[in-house]
Amino acid sequence: MIGFRTLFFKEVLRFWKVSFQTVLAPVMTALLYLMIFSHVLDTHVQVNGVRYTAFLIPGLVMMSLLQNAFANSSSSLIQSKVTGSIVFVLLPPLSYVEFYLAYMLASVMRGLMVGIGVLAVTAWFSPLAFAHPFWILAFALAGGAIMGSLGMVGGIWAEKFDQLAGFQNFLIMPLTMLSGVFYSIHSLPAFWQQVSHYNPVFYMIDGFRYGFFGVSDVSPFVSLAVVVTSFVLVGAITLAMLRNGYKLRC
Repeated sequence: MIGFRTLFFKEVLRFWKVSFQTVLAPVMTALLYLMIFSHVLDTHVQVNGVRYTAFLIPGLVMMSLLQNAFANSSSSLIQSKVTGSIVFVLLPPLSYVEFYLAYMLASVMRGLMVGIGVLAVTAWFSPLAFAHPFWILAFALAGGAIMGSLGMVGGIWAEKFDQLAGFQNFLIMPLTMLSGVFYSIHSLPAFWQQVSHYNPVFYMIDGFRYGFFGVSDVSPFVSLAVVVTSFVLVGAITLAMLRNGYKLRC
């Protein structure tokens, strides 16, 4: 596993050397979201008996974690492909499993760092309960792994930066923004509530929020089952693409 450790270290170092952009900037974005929404809605809205600012914070933490986990692996792969440096990763005797684990775990690490940063700067706005730490950790790790894997799918599939931008803008952004980060799905009309149940990111957000308050729209066991199933499917697709060298080997 020397190759895995080396590639993993390279990927972590890649985003850490520009941490002002890859870690601090997303934290600032989440803080701005919180300041605006809490200022407008905090005195008018409660969700499941929880103050709106407190309800919003876990959603922002998880949304930032997921988006940055996706961005890490996808941006790394597309940059390597466009510049031609991907050859230096493909030439060493690395198995496709080592390749996958290195990129995926580095993405999880970036997502966790951003999530912890968002939690640190937003928790000052409202006290949080941390009712079930296990669920917080489980959904954070599983969600980061899914988005890190999905980022690899996008980075492998895309041949240009604009294709990757389309993948992110038309798939990842709608999935995360319409997942209950800013609202409870019970506030939606019945039709849109049913639609929300087909969004796997909804279960990541809802289960993660349950870890803080012990209150959720769906049972955390159901959410965890959906999230684990989604990870298995996305991970299998990613491994199949790597095994076949799809758009990586000419």
